[in-house]
Amino acid sequence: MPKLFLLILTLLLSACSPEEPPRSPAEQIQPAASPGLDTPNPANRTVVLAADPWCPHNCVSGSTSEGYMVDLAREALGRAGFEVTYVNMSWARALEEARAGHIDGIIGAFTSDAPDFIFPEEHLGTSHIELYTQPGQDWHYEGVDSLRSQTLIALNGYSYSPELDDYILRHRDDQKRVWILSGPAPLERAIKLILEQRSDVLPEDRDVMAWTLKHQLPGVQLRMAGALYDTSVYIAFSPASHRSKELADALSRGIRELRASGRLAEIRSGYGVSPVD
Repeated sequence: MPKLFLLILTLLLSACSPEEPPRSPAEQIQPAASPGLDTPNPANRTVVLAADPWCPHNCVSGSTSEGYMVDLAREALGRAGFEVTYVNMSWARALEEARAGHIDGIIGAFTSDAPDFIFPEEHLGTSHIELYTQPGQDWHYEGVDSLRSQTLIALNGYSYSPELDDYILRHRDDQKRVWILSGPAPLERAIKLILEQRSDVLPEDRDVMAWTLKHQLPGVQLRMAGALYDTSVYIAFSPASHRSKELADALSRGIRELRASGRLAEIRSGYGVSPVD
């Protein structure tokens, strides 16, 4: 009898108790927050920067030496609590992704590359653009008019100088005068096209050309046919992101601190780049 009585009592209590409402799908997957603590969001302290490899300024992402600009960005922005993620993609795509706000910025930019971007006050390096030909040629650059008899090969999305950029824009549909090269490893392919006599003149940064010939194409030689343009090189931030001004300011503060401490010169020297612009 006692067991029967307890069974009946249990059934009566169950019938009278309100049923617990089912949890929503969102409630089922969200972990409970610790009382009194804000849940951190580490994603908004991550800064995604992209470029195609342009070593020694910026090299292959994930390698032991990612480029002096990447190293400087990590240390400078790290001082403000940001963590840099560096990825490789074509330069044209990097510009598009940053302009759309899908990534935070681009590495190795001239102001003429992306005039609508947010630039920091401090640049990270200097680019010395020169023109290259086959070793046996005797042609010399004497302004864009001297290019009339040459086929110039240029990399898609690159800026070289105001004068040459305008020339490329005016003649980009005439492959006898300008050949625009896209795709993976465009510089190495451009060098090979010069050596195969399929193109005549290639503009490129002096340090980048020296690095490429030494590390990617040992034994290959090109001839410098004239200096074109010197300009500052920056990390530029997306015009679509609300935090680009904050990132630009944080980078500039960090670069000034690294310069004052001697760390900037140390990092640049490690890549064979002059410690002082």
